Amino acid sequence: MNVDAAVAAVAAIAGLCTGVFAMLAFRWSERDQAKPTRSSLHTDAVLPPGVDTVLSVLRSSAVVLDEADAVVKASSAAYALGLVRGGKLAVEPMMQMARDTRRDGEIRQVELDLPRRGTGRGEALAVSARVAPLGSRLVLLLVEDLTEARRIEAVRRDFVANVSHELKTPVGALSLLSEAVMDASDDPEAVTRFAGRMQNEATRLTNLVQELIDLSRVQNDDPLEDAEPVRVDELVAEAIDRCRQQAGAKQITMASGGTADLSVWGNRGQLAAALGNLVENAVNYSPARTRVGIAGRRISAPGGDLIEIAVTDQGIGISEKDRDRIFERFYRVDPARSRATGGTGLGLAIVKHVAASHGGEVTVWSAEGQGSTFTLRLPEAGAVRDRERPDDLAAEGLDDEDRPYETFNDPLPAHPAPEVLP
Repeated sequence: MNVDAAVAAVAAIAGLCTGVFAMLAFRWSERDQAKPTRSSLHTDAVLPPGVDTVLSVLRSSAVVLDEADAVVKASSAAYALGLVRGGKLAVEPMMQMARDTRRDGEIRQVELDLPRRGTGRGEALAVSARVAPLGSRLVLLLVEDLTEARRIEAVRRDFVANVSHELKTPVGALSLLSEAVMDASDDPEAVTRFAGRMQNEATRLTNLVQELIDLSRVQNDDPLEDAEPVRVDELVAEAIDRCRQQAGAKQITMASGGTADLSVWGNRGQLAAALGNLVENAVNYSPARTRVGIAGRRISAPGGDLIEIAVTDQGIGISEKDRDRIFERFYRVDPARSRATGGTGLGLAIVKHVAASHGGEVTVWSAEGQGSTFTLRLPEAGAVRDRERPDDLAAEGLDDEDRPYETFNDPLPAHPAPEVLP
């Protein structure tokens, strides 16, 4: 009996010890789970309530740093700019700003030029960085990309400077010529000569102002608001009529051809101005007794058929280094020659804007001493035709090479030749 009582007492004590041990182990486990780990220190849980939501809607790149300079939170834009790498802020000037702000609590802002990530070119990213304390432990870094804004501002400054220079030249010439006329009032021959030069400068000034107006219009207006089907042959005829006098003076033959009955969709006035600029350039930069060809054709494209209108000349050509810049405003390959031909450097810029606003593009093929081909591609008006398109490119002197409209050995159906002016 005493033995049974002793065994029962021992079993009760053992059970009590087991229960106490289990309870202590459970409490110990809960305490371990409640302790902050290395990874939990860098999660969103340490951010003040609502900060995560605010950072997610900001347009600026956002980075939150803790007291150990570790990244607690970073937006996808911050990673895209290369600000955060391996969980650390990769830009040392920004890191130093964060440390200074953490020390004294002052808000700091600075503009920096950062190397562009992933490119071997010398281009740099212009950014504005602002650092502010976020609570007692965290620091918030906001970075805004200013690269595009600076580029636009540089373009605007260059444009204003170029406009001022281009306007100043004819205005200054008119002022000097008017003084010369006054001084030569007793010499009718000199007055006539100076008056003729004044008329040339006034014409140049008028053309420059008109092209500035045209460029502003094509940049600001939506050409598709007044869009309509425009026949290509009418655009070509209008462009040839526009340049008939200049071509006749240089004995340049203008020929038109290609596929008939083509139409494009867009603003007739802008399309006529764009094609007219291309033809006028071809005439102005071609030697005497050469030929300018204008041809159109239809090509297939994933989004629907396109109409190509190509203007080919036998002029001086364009060097490879200048080809990428000829569509810039006021850029001229040979400024001295442009002054002789009356060019302002805005014609091709207008062509580029008209093509882009109509959903198309303009390209150039050129070789020095061989001539140039400018190709304007625009969406076709109307639905794709059901009938099979004739394979008449070869018969019309057209091929599908880099120079698609070589028309001088196999002449296109010629537009009536311009009269040769005396």
